[in-house]
Amino acid sequence: MASLLFQPLKPYKPIFPGTPKTLTQTLVCKADTPTTSNNSTGKPRSRNPRKRSSYGTSRRSVLKKSFAQEQVNFTSPVPDDPVVAIVGGGVSGLVCALNLERRGVRSTVFDTGMHGLGGRMGTRIIDPQPLVFDHAAQFFTVSDARFRELVDSWLEKGVVREWEGLIGELEVGGNFSPIPSSPTRYIGVNGMRPVADSILSRSHLVNVVRPCWISRLDPFNGMWHLSENGKPQGGFDAIVIAHNGKCANRLLSSSGLPLLMKQMKSLELSSIWALLAAFEKPLIVPARENFTPFEGAFVKGVDSISWMANNTNKLRSQSDGPQCWTFFSTASYGKQNKVPQENIPNVTAEKVKRDMLEGVEVAIGLSRGSLEQPIYTRVQLWGAALPTNTPNIPCIFDPYGRAGICGDWLLGSSVEAAALSGMALADHIADYFESGGARPDEFAIGLHDAFQPIKGHDIGQFPGLKSKEQASETETCSTYA
Repeated sequence: MASLLFQPLKPYKPIFPGTPKTLTQTLVCKADTPTTSNNSTGKPRSRNPRKRSSYGTSRRSVLKKSFAQEQVNFTSPVPDDPVVAIVGGGVSGLVCALNLERRGVRSTVFDTGMHGLGGRMGTRIIDPQPLVFDHAAQFFTVSDARFRELVDSWLEKGVVREWEGLIGELEVGGNFSPIPSSPTRYIGVNGMRPVADSILSRSHLVNVVRPCWISRLDPFNGMWHLSENGKPQGGFDAIVIAHNGKCANRLLSSSGLPLLMKQMKSLELSSIWALLAAFEKPLIVPARENFTPFEGAFVKGVDSISWMANNTNKLRSQSDGPQCWTFFSTASYGKQNKVPQENIPNVTAEKVKRDMLEGVEVAIGLSRGSLEQPIYTRVQLWGAALPTNTPNIPCIFDPYGRAGICGDWLLGSSVEAAALSGMALADHIADYFESGGARPDEFAIGLHDAFQPIKGHDIGQFPGLKSKEQASETETCSTYA
């Protein structure tokens, strides 16, 4: 075993300006031997981490102890061939891994997905028909040149295409208004999940482990050691947290990264219900003058519905088959009807399904009970759906703990924001490695930034997309300019 583990330093002196006074000392993690990889395949080095006692399970106990935990400070040199662990295989984590590879840095992505990578880039395929639903991210737009380059590569691979279908705003009673002008909208050719699965399809320096639920991060002997319910998952020279919510909070609560924990705990997330419903025939909308069937609509004035989209038309599936629709609730409805998403009571699932289908009737102007009953339904609660506040920074990095955070919430709540955050953190970590870690103060970023509310739709942000009111305001301003 190592002769030098965690050595208390002199009486506490803040490492970072503004470090919470609850920190009483700093931990120094020193390596006894040079840190070298055990192979050249991109797999992590494995060492046995020192076990530490776990914190209590109550939220109050976790909060109290997580903010009082001692700051990890790695002083061992950065190895010549460092390896990064990325916890979370959503867009931000995958793009982070992709850009680390472009900088010559190896990584391992750990993801909990049973059906595939992507996080909220989720697509459900129900056999044997099959029924296909995008049940999380519905579409995305592009406003940044760096994201444009990535999207162009997806277009070249044939995994995304422009969505030319009609979308707009649907008010109570079936009053539909097309969005006047909008940027190019993109969707996955076969759904959103294949887009995420394609991001690392040609990588050589990235190892993917799934399904895997990382439950502990232990600093030991100059490295981070990850484990899943007591099962070691290897040692790494830096870590990236690319997911959020209660699981990320629990993971950071005893890791020795109080500043990252503080920022993560400042994040507020909405809860949104998704209802997947397949109908034998197209939804019948009461006859209206000049009405054109839409493929997607932001719903106004209905508490149980904020968005509805026809996946069958959107994905150009067989038109003579069942019509697959995705419905999302409002954030307020999600909050009012929130339950543990891992174990949704049947009575709650039935209530939510009933409320949302009634909301569809109200939105499209049908009398109560006249909506055709779907031949298939599934409800899902996104308990940590979307951020409602943001520090508006590209990424967070603690150079002393060699740990960072990326995710859409750092810049907003869009696919573009997630990708840009992953890019930024990858470049920041690569620059830190190239510096040898000798000047950590220069690489601290995002550890104290304040949060601001996020403005956008309940289902996220779409840079460049304007609502009817926004378009009207723009036109008015142009007229009087």
